[in-house]
Amino acid sequence: MGVIIFLAARAGMWLDANYGSDKRLFTAGCTILGVAISLWVVLRQIKRLNP
Repeated sequence: MGVIIFLAARAGMWLDANYGSDKRLFTAGCTILGVAISLWVVLRQIKRLNP
């Protein structure tokens, strides 16, 4: 879960650096997307444990 969020945040930082965004919108958006994806992965794994 932490790896997905970390990689999403790093991707957002990279996008902010390359596109010159001063407000860090890409970082915020990618981090939120990373949290959503990691929650989806965890819930899918929990569902697989409880048939």
